[in-house]
Amino acid sequence: MHTLVLHTGTNIENRLANLEKANFHLQQIVGKIVKHSHIYETEAWGNEDQSDFLNQALLLETNFTAHRVMQEILALEYKLGRRRDEKWQPRVIDIDIIFFDSEVIHKKVLTVPHEHMHNRRFVLKPLSDIIPDFIHPTLQKSINDLLRDCPDKLAVREWKKTSSII
Repeated sequence: MHTLVLHTGTNIENRLANLEKANFHLQQIVGKIVKHSHIYETEAWGNEDQSDFLNQALLLETNFTAHRVMQEILALEYKLGRRRDEKWQPRVIDIDIIFFDSEVIHKKVLTVPHEHMHNRRFVLKPLSDIIPDFIHPTLQKSINDLLRDCPDKLAVREWKKTSSII
C-alpha cells in the first residue's frame, strides 16, 4: 500500500461540484481518501487574468504505482472536461501528484515531488492541513516550514470551515 498526496483545483463552472466529482472518481479509481484539507479559494497563479480557484489537498492510500496513478489522473481530468490547450488556462479540474510515499521520481511525464509546490502558497496551505510535519524528500523541510518560507504572496482564503466532500 502506498501513500499518495494529491492537490486538486478548479476555477470554472460549478467549482464545488468539480471538486466533489474529482474526489468521488479518485476514490473509485485510484484509492481511498483517508484525509482531506479544508477547501481554499485562491487567486489564479501564472495567468492571473482569470477567476479564483477552489483548491484542496488529499491524502490517499493506493495499490497503484506512481506512473499508473498519473495515467488514471490524466484520464479522469479528460473525462471531467479538462483540456490542455494553453499553459495556465482556466480549468474544470486540475489534479497534481505532490508526493508518492517519499519517492523522488524524475521522468519526462512525471516529477515527484511536484517540482513547484514549495513556491506555491495555494498548494502548501492545504497540505499544512493534512501533513504539516511531513518532510519534503529533497528539500528536507516540513510542509509547515515550506509554507512559512514560501515566497508566493497570493491570497489563500479558507472557503468553508468544514468540508463534507470526500
